[in-house]
Amino acid sequence: MEAVEMKSVSLKRPHSEDDEGNAEEIKRQKISPQPKAGNDCEQSTEAAAEQPDKTLLEDTRNEIISSEINEDQEDEELEDSDEDGDPESFADMMKHGLTESDVGITKFVSSHKGFSGILKERYSDFVVHEIGKDGRVSHLDDFSVPVDDEVNSEDPPEETFTVLSEEDKQRLEELQLLKNKETSVAIEVMEDTKEKRTVIHQAVKSLFPGLETKTEDRDGKRYIIAYHAAGKKALANPRKHSWPKSRGSYCHFILYKENKDTMDAINVLSKFLRVKPNIFSYMGTKDKRAITVQEIAVLRITAQRLAHLNKCLMNFKLGNFSYKNHPLKLGELQGNHFTVVLRNITGTDEQIEQAMHSLREIGFINYYGMQRFGTTAVPTYQIGRAILQNNWEEVMDLILKPRPGAEKGYLVKCREEWAKTKDPAAALKKLPVKRCVEGQLLRGLLKYGMKNIISAFGIIPRNNRLMYIHSYQSYVWNNMVSKRIEEYGLRAVPGDLVLKGATAVHVTEGDVDNYTIHDVVMPLPGFDVIYPKHTIGDAYKAMLAADSLDISNMRHKIRDYSLSGAYRKVIIRPQNVSWEVVAYDDPRIPLFVTDLDKLEGKPLPALPTDGKFRALKMEFSLPPSTYATMAIREVLKMDTSIKNQTQLNTTWLR
Repeated sequence: MEAVEMKSVSLKRPHSEDDEGNAEEIKRQKISPQPKAGNDCEQSTEAAAEQPDKTLLEDTRNEIISSEINEDQEDEELEDSDEDGDPESFADMMKHGLTESDVGITKFVSSHKGFSGILKERYSDFVVHEIGKDGRVSHLDDFSVPVDDEVNSEDPPEETFTVLSEEDKQRLEELQLLKNKETSVAIEVMEDTKEKRTVIHQAVKSLFPGLETKTEDRDGKRYIIAYHAAGKKALANPRKHSWPKSRGSYCHFILYKENKDTMDAINVLSKFLRVKPNIFSYMGTKDKRAITVQEIAVLRITAQRLAHLNKCLMNFKLGNFSYKNHPLKLGELQGNHFTVVLRNITGTDEQIEQAMHSLREIGFINYYGMQRFGTTAVPTYQIGRAILQNNWEEVMDLILKPRPGAEKGYLVKCREEWAKTKDPAAALKKLPVKRCVEGQLLRGLLKYGMKNIISAFGIIPRNNRLMYIHSYQSYVWNNMVSKRIEEYGLRAVPGDLVLKGATAVHVTEGDVDNYTIHDVVMPLPGFDVIYPKHTIGDAYKAMLAADSLDISNMRHKIRDYSLSGAYRKVIIRPQNVSWEVVAYDDPRIPLFVTDLDKLEGKPLPALPTDGKFRALKMEFSLPPSTYATMAIREVLKMDTSIKNQTQLNTTWLR
């Protein structure tokens, strides 16, 4: 097998005359209606879904925004309030973005001729089902609430969710979160019966963890008094006495979500339940611009309360409830199963068959996808490189300096102020969003001073700081793998690395015939890995040396930034690969049935046998930490970068 050099393929779509006139109709129906005033679920900005089926260019803009650090909802609302701008100006800004070749993605393994298609024209064209550690694919197929072996008198009745007024809920939330100086909240009992009082007591305790209640008579009237039981700690630790001993401490459920990433979804759920996000656990984060189905676990929240959220939330559904004695852990999953629709494909039946057979039999190069490297004119790997170089002035400059490309207006003003004054306080005043990376670094500089950039940078959450150096590792890996395939093709050669158990060993002349390219791994640079014993080993050293880094000394004086390294397979062969070409006339209609459609009894729309357009429906399973976009890239042979897709689609959007 020989590797194939990358050639850019045009990704275009014909302009439908109906597109402009039916813009509103193109928006996909929400999962559930907007709650009405007085509903037992408070209206929340988090629950309002984004407009789903915008054009690809607008989707791209959404992905840029979502790549920033997760922020408070107020910050998200502020971001969303910015003017979108016209497609041409956005495309012009994206001229400064990255292409695949900028991050080392240059090779293909298949020999078929590439063709064009539209990826994620609708977010519902990209569906992800998590595969658990037991190998089962997660599906939402049951809304029922489990019944305990022992009857739990503490489980609140349905009336619990409606007995409190919106004003009462607001006051109780402020008390619960210690947002004011009140030490208690009094709720007058209008219908003074024991049953009514019991329901109010249950409502306060179940909806506002950390609060206790008592009944008092005041001026001839009866009140339920809510007060703090154990200060702030009680907020994160739901009361133990309300939980049956026979029930597992964690409620596991399937979360079906549309067009939101996992952390956003957790934040929405925690706000509706009035608990802290850290009582939720999950095995992996899922894409925003997709329909995703995954397992979530939450500590001591009943299935009944969770199921009630199905009446409140938009673009979310919860189901398949069960109680277990353990939370979920990141990385426990076996992988993800993808269902993808590529619309308006141009390939012949023969091309498509060749492409899909190659994907199934050979696979694709296991590149780190474009989302690993950011979407602005300053790639994340450049900041990671500066951290590893211990060049903290450069780290500060790369994060804060003015940059061309897609930026929010307030970030532009902040950067301009920084360039002009180098005054963190003045630059911070230009930022209404304080929890973005720029705001966190500026706050750090304000606290620790300009001469202590290391401590100032440390204010940024650890995972976000490590993201930069992991991006640099990924950048090196992509480039080295492209070079490896260019030099030696798609076969194992002496000097390559393979894994025996968890240990990497070199392939020798004597055992080279025992291995294929599917066995070969390559290292992410670090102090605890070995390198190939052929020209690629030298290429690693040369690449790091060009970046003023010593490959034999990857320990950093700050322990967090010391890279131990890891091994990653060069080629991934997807499992459970299947595909189908379908014809369609209307770009707005779905081309497969989702879990929610099945639960609601929605059939697949009738498709014409000879439609105006053709779509490729494909399914495949991938292990964790691999990128579905890289598999799709191998099929289409196109550049998957936002920059390329934006520029290719600008003409159609006019």
